[in-house]
Amino acid sequence: MEYAQLKPGRRFAPLQSLLYYSQRIVTYPSLRRLVVTALSGAVRLRQGAGRELYAATPAEDAALIDLRRSGYAPLGNLLDGTQCDDIRAWLTDKLLTDRDRERPRFTLAQRAEEVRVADYHLRDVIACPHILALANSPPLLGLAARYMGCKPTISALGLRWSFPVPGADSALQAFHRDSEDWRYLKVLVYLTDVDDGAGPHVYLHGSHLTQAPMRLRFYTDSEISSAHSADMLLTAIGKRGFCFAVDTAGIHKGTAPALRPRLMLQIQYSLLPSYAYRYAPERYQGPLLLDPYVNRLIVCPGVSPG
Repeated sequence: MEYAQLKPGRRFAPLQSLLYYSQRIVTYPSLRRLVVTALSGAVRLRQGAGRELYAATPAEDAALIDLRRSGYAPLGNLLDGTQCDDIRAWLTDKLLTDRDRERPRFTLAQRAEEVRVADYHLRDVIACPHILALANSPPLLGLAARYMGCKPTISALGLRWSFPVPGADSALQAFHRDSEDWRYLKVLVYLTDVDDGAGPHVYLHGSHLTQAPMRLRFYTDSEISSAHSADMLLTAIGKRGFCFAVDTAGIHKGTAPALRPRLMLQIQYSLLPSYAYRYAPERYQGPLLLDPYVNRLIVCPGVSPG
């Protein structure tokens, strides 16, 4: 997704900048919780809590407890091998964009050896088999609704390759915090097998409950290891189809792959739109009946299933 221009310059969006930085400057967790309570209440008045809020299995309740306490919750394999194969087959001829430098878009087979991180366009993610169905599935919408306290918004949806490349890692592969909204969570889905050699996601337990600095920055591995015991670092390892939820306001990183590439789906649910992005919803003419409020930032309004 394209980032908005939040600082003065060409295509500067002053209102969007104000809305984005208003949540960045409030760093005290107790004050942020008060704002979240007020905002989620306002969304409930206009949109309802979401019917998914009141129905959950014991496993889904346990995931919510893990997410609130730890910031990380494993969700199991929500896609099977056949579905992962369908996704990989669909993406074969779709174009990728290099995240680190300007270059013409390319297919996976055309990737240059120095490309570390590359993304598919939203229109291809929307049209890809199983992606929208998973993002709108009752277990995930229910988890997001309960975590947000209201009907959630899908505020980002992406498919990203990370490749093993010698040399310095991408900035995306260092420990950091995100600042997407007053409250949000990401569901990450491995579409390739991920072990220590394929760049697993690593999360610092409980760091979403700590005060973030007003100016976000990257953290070195040595900074994290010297300040926290090894058992505080939660490493997500799993076969293709494995899903986990994370509150990335906490400290985390996607480790740089050392031996094998990683393909990962990211679904972001938030309280409000993430004002860091310029949204350009794509047309969807598939069979799913999508909630227009939940999907308004990624799917064009008023498009009925074909």
